[in-house]
Amino acid sequence: MKKSILLLGIVLIWSCQEKKEPSIADTLKSYTIEQMMDNENVGGGSFSPDKSKLLVSSNRSGIYNMYTVPTSGGEFMPVTESDSSSVFAISYFPEDQRMLFRMDNNGDEIYHIYLRDEDGSQQDLTPYEGARALFYGWAKDNKHFYFASNKRDPQFNDLYKMDVETFTPTMLYENTEGYNIEGISWDEQYVALSKSINTNDSDLYLYSRAGDALIKVNENQSANRMQDFSLDNSAFYYTTDDGAEFAYLMKYNLADGSREKMMERDWDISGSYFTENGKYQVTYINEDARNVIEVKDVASGENIALPEIENASITSVGFSRDESMMRFYAGGSHTPSNLYVYNLESKELNKISDVLNPEITPEHLVTAEVVRYPSFDGLEIPAIYYKPHQASEDNKVPALVWVHGGPGGQSRQGFNSLIQYLVNHGYAVLAVNNRGSSGYGKTFYQMDDLNHGDKDLRDCVEGKNWLAQQPDIDPDKIGIIGGSYGGYMTMAALTYTPEEFAVGVNLFGVTNWIRTLKSIPPWWASFKDALYKELGDPYSADSVRLRAISPLFHTDKVTKPLIVLQGAQDPRVLQVESDEIVAGVRANGVPVEYVLFEDEGHGFVKKENQIEAYSKVLEFLEVYLKQDPGKPIEDGQSTDLDTSK
Repeated sequence: MKKSILLLGIVLIWSCQEKKEPSIADTLKSYTIEQMMDNENVGGGSFSPDKSKLLVSSNRSGIYNMYTVPTSGGEFMPVTESDSSSVFAISYFPEDQRMLFRMDNNGDEIYHIYLRDEDGSQQDLTPYEGARALFYGWAKDNKHFYFASNKRDPQFNDLYKMDVETFTPTMLYENTEGYNIEGISWDEQYVALSKSINTNDSDLYLYSRAGDALIKVNENQSANRMQDFSLDNSAFYYTTDDGAEFAYLMKYNLADGSREKMMERDWDISGSYFTENGKYQVTYINEDARNVIEVKDVASGENIALPEIENASITSVGFSRDESMMRFYAGGSHTPSNLYVYNLESKELNKISDVLNPEITPEHLVTAEVVRYPSFDGLEIPAIYYKPHQASEDNKVPALVWVHGGPGGQSRQGFNSLIQYLVNHGYAVLAVNNRGSSGYGKTFYQMDDLNHGDKDLRDCVEGKNWLAQQPDIDPDKIGIIGGSYGGYMTMAALTYTPEEFAVGVNLFGVTNWIRTLKSIPPWWASFKDALYKELGDPYSADSVRLRAISPLFHTDKVTKPLIVLQGAQDPRVLQVESDEIVAGVRANGVPVEYVLFEDEGHGFVKKENQIEAYSKVLEFLEVYLKQDPGKPIEDGQSTDLDTSK
């Protein structure tokens, strides 16, 4: 009897030990698009002159507006209340409580710079009909700011400085040769200019205002980008990939034209600048699709220790004018970035925002994994992989190949509400960085020149094949999704490899390269020749190839369901691109859904529209990708969501 009791006790203990804690998949909630889009986006962060407040942009109202928030933490106070065009904060004035912000007209990208006065009144400081204005920073005297505008000639930006008492602009540089304006030295003696050669390479110049002379900075054809001028006006800093795969930091001495390498890493140095009084040098490194930030104490030459935020990495930083305080953002692929303020003297750290919707359990979001797979020719393709918590060998899930914008863009390790929404609903996402993507060296970047819709597309197909080999992916349920250039890749996939992907999601994608390249906005004139060198000149014999790679002229090949989303104000990919591709594919009898927003441009920024757009994407995928192959559409299910808002 004692033996039986003992044996029973052992069994009970063993069974208790064997009892497993519930996994995330067991407790996973399915979130609505309203919940997922109720994550707040906060951006910017200009310190007030007394450092008591930050000026930021936030979409908490459903559209971007300008807010102030105490640097010690507290309530966000609205400064603007736009309900149509988005408002983006630029800066506090250096010596008073006035503010600058920018705004366009519902995404048309014709930006103007506005004043928000201390009495609450607003004024358009650049009221030039049909012309853009771009902020270029404050002058050292704090009495002027610099801006560029194409008001004189729609094709070219000139450089001006604005008096902040009279708001009278003075032209500092008239750009008659089509240069890109990069910046100006603190003593206003040099204007930094660039001239694009192709989408990777450009020449850098310094225009001497005193001598009316143009000085070429770089020695060889390479990717050259202005970074900063030294505060004593003795040196010019720039990045270049001359003789290397990745960009490194160079110093050009203005007195004698000598050059010296200042910093090099194993990845691209994507940015470097000095803080207001030169105490710190901030450098950004694009390390495997994420920002790595170094802040160097210039006097000691040592990097300072940045605060550590649990389960997040710092993605950007900014400093107060006296360099005693730093604001920064920290987040990751699994969480939207929060704003923090750090006192560099007292080491006090304050969390300013809490942007994740409290209805969302943080553990239910997915942390992306960087993976690499061989393409058709053995080239290694980097990608960012989001695997749903519910995916397993016993529960195979559908998947999507995600293609970034560009050409020449990069999918990065940052938070994306649409991706997390799709993953939460059981779709794996592989964000490919196909050949031609930035961040992986100049050889990789240039591999798709004059080859779009071919090898770059085959990289995406191999991404699909990689997904199909994963034990927790249903190989028969893999679609493709992308925006802008990624939308083009979606249509190219459905057109030129019609049996590879089960469905396509085209977000404002190019479908007619001839028209797109001919309708480049006038303010892109200085970059037009570079685009032609990468993609082809529509006014030359290249037009034959451009027609061949334009899906619009081959819609008869499309056999798989498609959804297209477009903004009517888009100046880059015109609405007609989407109108015509929808009509062409519908003529095949293929299911096509079309969602058009009258008040959006190149990308959707209003929460109401994002909710509408992304819910339609999921509805489309639930019907055409997740359902069993060949399953008929149930009565009452829409096959045409031709929506205009």
